[in-house]
Amino acid sequence: MFDIEDIRAQWAKQRPDIDTGPMGLIGRVVRLSALFNDEMGKTFAKHGLNFASFDVLATLLRSGPPHALSPNQLLATMMVTSGTMTNRIDQLEKEGLVARVPNPVDKRSIRVQLTPRGKEKIDAAITDHVVVQKQLVQALSPSDQSTLNQLMDQALLSLAEPD
Repeated sequence: MFDIEDIRAQWAKQRPDIDTGPMGLIGRVVRLSALFNDEMGKTFAKHGLNFASFDVLATLLRSGPPHALSPNQLLATMMVTSGTMTNRIDQLEKEGLVARVPNPVDKRSIRVQLTPRGKEKIDAAITDHVVVQKQLVQALSPSDQSTLNQLMDQALLSLAEPD
């Protein structure tokens, strides 16, 4: 793997007039993200899931009993188009992991609900997922993790779109 500081040194030779400090920071974040995604993807695959299916199932599970949300509620928690969400729900329904059920409050609409099989699958996947996440950050002390969370929250806040 090519070291980020080597890349910055190359830029310093070619373009000594530019500040590559942000490049180093962003390069590290991008690399970490790719490494984290690779490892988490392996865990999802072990359970017959991918990022998209895990995301939907985990969202339903964490919503609490009866583990059902409207498609719009699911959409609000994920950054995807409604067409993408429909495809995800269709695929999970084909696999027997979710079911479209009538909304008890509004009979004109439906809710997407975890099936018993879906709940069992996401329970197992989330258990393994949390273990993997812990392993991925174990090189940082709890204090360092807290500090890093605060710094990343600060960066995210600075980039957030105003409501």
